[in-house]
Amino acid sequence: MDRTDRPHVVVVGAGLAGLSAALVAARSGAHVTVLERAGAPGGRATTANEKGFLFNIGPHALYAGAEQMLAELGVAVAGEHPPLGRTVAWRGGKRYRLPLGGASFLATGLLGVRDKLEAGRFFASLGRMDTALLHGVTARDWLATSIHSPRLRQLTEALFRVSSYANGPEVASAGAHLDQLRAASRRPVRYIDGGWQTIVDALRLRVAEAGVTVHTAARVDSVTADAEGWRTRLASGDELRADSVILALGPTEAARLVAGAGGAALARWAGAATPVQAATLDVALSSLPVPKVTYSIGIDRPLYWSVHTAAAQLAPEGGAVIHAATYLPHGEPHDYAAIERELDQLMEALQPGWRNLLVHRRFVPHLMVTNAFVTAAAGGLPGRPRPEVPGAPGLFVAGDWVGPVGMLADSALASGMSAGELAAAVEARGREPAEVT
Repeated sequence: MDRTDRPHVVVVGAGLAGLSAALVAARSGAHVTVLERAGAPGGRATTANEKGFLFNIGPHALYAGAEQMLAELGVAVAGEHPPLGRTVAWRGGKRYRLPLGGASFLATGLLGVRDKLEAGRFFASLGRMDTALLHGVTARDWLATSIHSPRLRQLTEALFRVSSYANGPEVASAGAHLDQLRAASRRPVRYIDGGWQTIVDALRLRVAEAGVTVHTAARVDSVTADAEGWRTRLASGDELRADSVILALGPTEAARLVAGAGGAALARWAGAATPVQAATLDVALSSLPVPKVTYSIGIDRPLYWSVHTAAAQLAPEGGAVIHAATYLPHGEPHDYAAIERELDQLMEALQPGWRNLLVHRRFVPHLMVTNAFVTAAAGGLPGRPRPEVPGAPGLFVAGDWVGPVGMLADSALASGMSAGELAAAVEARGREPAEVT
């Protein structure tokens, strides 16, 4: 790598946030270089091929907001909405029909008559609910004061979990959860043909078309400000100078790289962030023992289970890819052996005899879902860090923990696009120098 090369924008990290940031900056006229420490772009959006079965890193579902942003970037996705007609809810070890509207509310034994009446009023009001004042209220407190029925309260908490992949109602923002549940109810999520690797590959193609240079296996050691701008030093000893730098990383890794200008803000953000995690059991089957059962969640247990091949092309003809997960609770110790047993038992309950058809099995005990809970204490979505790093002109962050939009991939894309615009603007203003502290 040429030491004298001075790109206008350096992007550190080539996940969804980094690739979208690079693309927007390049389309705005900036010369962009992306540095990715792994051997390939994609981060947690990559997909593995196991004997012809395609596995995302745990269960992935694309929300409409993220799909719209991808379309703006020139990326189209293929796949269907998961079929939810024959869904199973578990409570107290018993099976119920999961009420997701219409006839399922009338037919389910999960709720009593009074519960159903309150549920009808709640879901009818969800679309017009003003959540602006609820971002600083915990989900647990909002549920306790706003929903009278204990059964409906429990169901709503379960829907908060499954729509956000997060299990921390005692700290999580009610406003953020309600916004996420509303997004899910307005338009179902989509499972992606070929896995999320197709999104990464399409973004990588658009980035190349825009003239962006991407270096993989390029580990960054430090990012520092000087009188001329920003200096990015790699473990190889190479160094890149830039007018602006986008750290498309988690808060802890971003804080590790930066000393001096911006370091204090990054350290503060990293100290306040608790990752959202899940444990997942991902399996490939040569066929599905019970084809009619394709989706299930836990009501009193933080469980998720879905046949992703019911909506997306991820397996050879007749084969099935199933993702099961436990949403790990915030701030509690985890017994991973017990979690794996429970997910195994869930598989057997929903697809008896599945082990006889097993092609591939993978248990991931602590999967990173997002880099930080959206907490009420921090003010919910409006209280999250913005892309601009205080005290460090020309330094920006992007990722699923940044900005006021979304809780999953949509936040990574939105913050990446915003950071790309801001970084390109620095160059357009005449390479504004960074402050040195």
